[in-house]
Amino acid sequence: MSGRQARLVGIGILMLLAAEARAESENFDSSEAGALPPQWTCGVSGRGTPMWAVERDDTAPSKPNVLKKSGQGTFPWCVNIGSSLIDGYVETRFKPIAGKEDQAAGLVWRFTGPKSFYVARANALENNVSLYYMWRGWRRTIQYVDAPVPLGEWGTLRVDFSGDRIEVSLNGKIYIDVRDDRIPEAGHVGVWTKADSVTIFDDFSFARTH
Repeated sequence: MSGRQARLVGIGILMLLAAEARAESENFDSSEAGALPPQWTCGVSGRGTPMWAVERDDTAPSKPNVLKKSGQGTFPWCVNIGSSLIDGYVETRFKPIAGKEDQAAGLVWRFTGPKSFYVARANALENNVSLYYMWRGWRRTIQYVDAPVPLGEWGTLRVDFSGDRIEVSLNGKIYIDVRDDRIPEAGHVGVWTKADSVTIFDDFSFARTH
């Protein structure tokens, strides 16, 4: 390795460490059961009455609590309103439990309201990972990729985004790597489901890189 290559590697490592040092996380364990965690708000894009609440769960990766979505809604979401970033990453542990119409767990970023944000979804009913954007209240597909998403098992979903580059990973493997510039503004990050999905989330984290 040349001196210049070594310096570039060193700079890359320092940038990675700096980004990780700014990471924020929420494992929902300090929140009261039956309530939402502080600085989080929930709603739905479309129609329905989804329910979001912190609950105790013995299977939680970091015990004792999880964030659970139940009820019905077109595209339910729950976001951290204390977050605001353009570039960075967002990650969560998730477990799809049930759903006749869908069994989805998702992440949102650059969320500026119910009608404008990106979504990455893992679907246990269809065994795939997908990437969408919401624009003026309409969901548009960017890409679908087949991927194993077992019902009733914990997985890890992560999105890395910088400028128009988006990478979606499931359990440490990158399934989607695309460029899309439809939503360039800074926004909140959070979690997402679809329809009648019953899904629980734990160990949510995010960080900005710029």
